[in-house]
Amino acid sequence: MAKTERFRTQYPGIFFIERIRPGSKTQTEKIFYLRYRRPGESKLIEEKCGAESSGWSAARANQERALRISGKAVSNRARREAVESARQAEESRPTIARLWQAYDESNHGRRSRGEDKSRYRLHLAGPFGEKTPAELVSLDIDRLRINTLKTHSPQSVKHVLCLLRRVILFGVRKGLCPQPDPSRLRFELPKVDNQTTENFTREQMAAYLAALDADSDQRAATALRLALFTGVRKTALLSLKWGDVDLEKGFITLRGDSAKSGKTSRIPISAAAKDLLEGIERTRSEFVFPGRSGNRRVTLQQVAQRIRDRAGLPKTFRPMHGLRHVFASWLASSGEVDLFTLQKMLTHSSPQMTQRYAHLADEALQRAAAVADGLFKGVSGERTEVIPLKKRNSA
Repeated sequence: MAKTERFRTQYPGIFFIERIRPGSKTQTEKIFYLRYRRPGESKLIEEKCGAESSGWSAARANQERALRISGKAVSNRARREAVESARQAEESRPTIARLWQAYDESNHGRRSRGEDKSRYRLHLAGPFGEKTPAELVSLDIDRLRINTLKTHSPQSVKHVLCLLRRVILFGVRKGLCPQPDPSRLRFELPKVDNQTTENFTREQMAAYLAALDADSDQRAATALRLALFTGVRKTALLSLKWGDVDLEKGFITLRGDSAKSGKTSRIPISAAAKDLLEGIERTRSEFVFPGRSGNRRVTLQQVAQRIRDRAGLPKTFRPMHGLRHVFASWLASSGEVDLFTLQKMLTHSSPQMTQRYAHLADEALQRAAAVADGLFKGVSGERTEVIPLKKRNSA
């Protein structure tokens, strides 16, 4: 390769080379360079300044050389290193977006991954994605809580805030970010009344079953029927595989990886549930209610809402989780299922979780007492004298 010819200028340490001007085939322009040593240094520095088309001249290059010798301007190398250092610092900033990505990858198999992704995308990515935990203050959390409560339930808002808090704590545990100052960042969660217990009247039950029969998506409708007949949670229902269904022994195994408690449990299959499962046309998928690709179905929410509305149920009725409450409420109010058995059927980890249905069991006992009362009232009005035990003995 031929050596490029250098041309001196009237200024010491300034030279230039010539090249074809960009966009031209014949016209040339000068590219100016400078050479210098800083005071007290032996290293000779040679760097490019710029081209004539960029506004550079020999005089300007000479001024730049003087600034670099005096330390008032940095070298090209120092400038590149500063830019690279700033880039690395920016890439290593523990923003909420980067902490979320690490959190999501680390918790790949978590049960609520899909819901958490939706919460992050809808509520956290925009206002907090490019901020670090150290940049957040309690007022930011308050604004998020107040604004989100305008369109979402307290429980939904609580889920969003708890997700943000988990992501930050994950970053702290993994050494990705420092612990936020508790005097600057506190999470005030909305108060949630989680004791809501949905129930159906007999008329509502009939309307709901009719709406299921009339729906165009009968596979999804069958999934909702099974939820109603077994009280199984949504995540467990969508994760149900044929290998977990034992029609011969009459049990369904709920795997711990899809269970709220994280523990594997079994629930009995009623005759109605067995008829449903036997009537499902099997596909190549291992899932009882697969999605279009044969993998795990993500949601039934749209179908569940459509059926709820067709049945004339109130908008406050939770289209999926409400079925679990209806199942439990009807069993408790029957008077034939005690709360311990109900706890096992609902796979509650503690009896306290089943206590919300205790009043229904009490009502069943009161009805039984009323029946007994009616039986005694049917006896003849003649009063039977009750003789005290001492008088009997003396007699």
